[in-house]
Formats: sequence, C-alpha cells, structure tokens
Amino acid sequence: NLIRLPLDYRIYLPPCYKQHIEQHYPLLVLVHGQSYSDDQWDRLGVDEVIDSLVMSGDLPPFIVLMPRDRYGGEPTENNFARVVVEELLPLVDSTYRTIPDRQYRAVGGLSRGAGWAVHIGMVYWQEFSRIGAHSPAIFYTDAQLMRSRFDNFPMDQIPEVFVDIGERDRPEILDSAYWFADVLDEKRIPHEWYLFSGFHNEEYWSEHLEQYLRWYALDW
Repeated sequence: NLIRLPLDYRIYLPPCYKQHIEQHYPLLVLVHGQSYSDDQWDRLGVDEVIDSLVMSGDLPPFIVLMPRDRYGGEPTENNFARVVVEELLPLVDSTYRTIPDRQYRAVGGLSRGAGWAVHIGMVYWQEFSRIGAHSPAIFYTDAQLMRSRFDNFPMDQIPEVFVDIGERDRPEILDSAYWFADVLDEKRIPHEWYLFSGFHNEEYWSEHLEQYLRWYALDW
C-alpha cells in the first residue's frame, strides 16, 4: 500500500521582511532534483546569494518556496504539482505577504525539478509568468502534449522561459534540453537558451545561480 506523507517545504524570506511589515513580495518556487530534497537549493546558496544581491540593491526582495518531491514517476502518477499549486500556494499566500499575481510569480527547477517546473508552468499558466528549466529532464507525458498546450495559451499570457545545460551533461538530458528548446523555437515562445561548460552536478548549478535569480526577478 502507498504511504502518503506530508508535503515538506522550505521558505526563504528576504532580509527586510520583518522590518517592512506593510510590504508584499513576489514569489519564486524552486524544485530540487531527483534523489535530493527541499534542502538542495538552500545548499546551493540561494539564501546567501539573494541576501547579498538585495542588500547591494542589485535585486528586489522576494520570497522563495522550496517544496519537496518525495515520490517518483510521471505527473500522471504523482500529485506533486496539484498539491503545490492548489494547496501549498494558498497556504503560503495566507501565511506570508506574497503578491498573488502571475506577473510576480515564477517557477523553476533543476534536473527532474526542471521537468516539474515546465509541467507546473504549462498546466497552471494562470499562476506563473516565468519558467526556469536548468539541466531539464522533461517528463515523457508532458512531451506528448507540449505543442498543443502551448497552442492553447492566450497570447497575452505566454510565459517567458529560461533553459540552460552543461555541454558535458548526460546525453539523455542534453537531448531533452535541445528538444525543449526546439519546441520553444517552433512555437515562438520567448526564451533564453544557454549551453555552458559543465556537468550535471551541483557545482554547475551553483556557478550559475546568480544568473538564474537575476532572470527570475527581472521584472520585479
């Protein structure tokens, strides 16, 4: 029998959160990779990097939600996306001073987490204006539906997308990233595509973390 466990998550609050009690903040959702947990983005240094950039005035302050995907499988077999968007986001909105507007919400992930970010951003496009796919492993079931999903986006609600991968990543992940970028080109989805030097590891993602965060917060 399947044992259903609670959805764990971490919250990062910007350094000014407790002082500016009337201010509301954008929200970035970041999903970890396969076999890792909700501590991965924290371990990569997301809190220290944002703190530093906010304190220097290079980034606006924002909140980061880091949920834990503890089950495997495709989105058709795993309720992670539904629970995050339909249950966890309302809880976060009611607990913290977020801005509940898609213009001030982004979702991103690395490896399998990038697959989740793409899935969440496509299925729940009303909630997010930016999708970050870092070394993306696109889900097979999403690949079958991706073109038709993009076709159904309202023209004024098309998300912006960021795709990057290390040139020495695993062949199947490289194929996934190239395929995804080709679909974005075909459907004329606004996106940035980067092939950097590096592997499929935390050293690579940590090296590019500041670039990711600057892109997510570009319009905030």
